[in-house]
Amino acid sequence: MGIWERITGVFGMRKREVNVLVVGLNNSGKSTVINHFKSEEERSPEIVATVGFNVEKFRNQNVGFTAFDMSGQGRYRDLWEHYYKDCQGIIFVVDSSDRLRLVVAREELELLLQHPDVASRRIPVLFFANKMDLRDALSSVKIAAGLGLERILDKPWHICASNALTGEGLLEGVEWLTQQIRELVYNK
Repeated sequence: MGIWERITGVFGMRKREVNVLVVGLNNSGKSTVINHFKSEEERSPEIVATVGFNVEKFRNQNVGFTAFDMSGQGRYRDLWEHYYKDCQGIIFVVDSSDRLRLVVAREELELLLQHPDVASRRIPVLFFANKMDLRDALSSVKIAAGLGLERILDKPWHICASNALTGEGLLEGVEWLTQQIRELVYNK
């Protein structure tokens, strides 16, 4: 590493780029979450269901994120595992008002955590308990219990109640993820 890289690294000016995987069941709000972090000019006024996946970019605290916004439809969930190896963080979005499918979300989370490309790494996982503004929404504490998050002992995780339409709770979550990625990836 040259002198310039060392100086910029010490002062936190070095460009940092990371890949994050954005997963969750269909209609949980994944694309809306990512849309919130894009610049005003790049934001989509209308969000449509993701087919396959979309790649989006945003920045937070001098870290460039490439977000792989994965479709949550059942027939596309097998695609998720092809991106585990190259990601430095995972954002798992849950529809807090969809009580019936919380069990399905838990099953998908367990499959993700047991996959060899995830299980063997200390990768941070951020959970958004999204759509918290809806009348039937479960609290983030109940979502955490429903997903069995207390059993995740080998990875840093954090859950935030969020509303992707207004942005409430999103910044807190992404700032936590950014800090975790800095500690785990860049302080090696």
